[in-house]
Amino acid sequence: MKIIDEILSSLDYEAPVGDIRQGPFQTAVLTRHCGLASTPHDSGPHHSRTPVSEAGLLMEKDARTLACMAKSESPPEAAIGMATINSLIEIEEQRCAEVNAGDLLASKGQGQRVAIVGHFPFVPQLRSVAEELWVIERKPQEGDLPEAEADRLIPQADIVAITGTAFTNHTLEHLLGLCNPKAYVVILGGTTPLSPMLFDYGISAISGTRVIDPKTVLHCVSQGATFRQIRGIRLLTMER
Repeated sequence: MKIIDEILSSLDYEAPVGDIRQGPFQTAVLTRHCGLASTPHDSGPHHSRTPVSEAGLLMEKDARTLACMAKSESPPEAAIGMATINSLIEIEEQRCAEVNAGDLLASKGQGQRVAIVGHFPFVPQLRSVAEELWVIERKPQEGDLPEAEADRLIPQADIVAITGTAFTNHTLEHLLGLCNPKAYVVILGGTTPLSPMLFDYGISAISGTRVIDPKTVLHCVSQGATFRQIRGIRLLTMER
């Protein structure tokens, strides 16, 4: 978890914890700012498990403790940690463009071999311009490939897009290690920290979210909104 550790070491934790919400699709934490992360989906039984071990008591924790939950082996706890990290980052907006990751990939991926880890709504658009498109998913939809194919396909790709949930499930460093050094690598989605230190790991662009209306975002998250339903955010992309 070298990347998470480096991000954690860069943060200023002098911020009060104002709110924590974990809906079925999104997680939000309010500290200095409001940060988001995708809530992992698990349809299995929960009667004998505690995905968030101290649920109901988290507001008693400080920002550092919550952020360090990003290293938890429990995916819902790790999502709370990533949302906290995103709430503490001071985004360098002068380095960002208001560009959707799908549009960026459609531009970069024309005539290229593209591998995407995670199924995103822009997949049909990208399939129409890429020479070859491999969508690698833990829970494959029609046309997707199982995650076991990542080790074979990612090294062949000119463009690699990795979902930010790779931070939450702790697969990011393995996936980055598969990338061809010449590949254009994008980390995308609301979980993605908009931190330029990610560029030290061979990443070419990071596409994440800045919350501009915390109250609206917190309401949306706690009422079961998917990412596409959340209002009060801006989609930002930072390139190396």
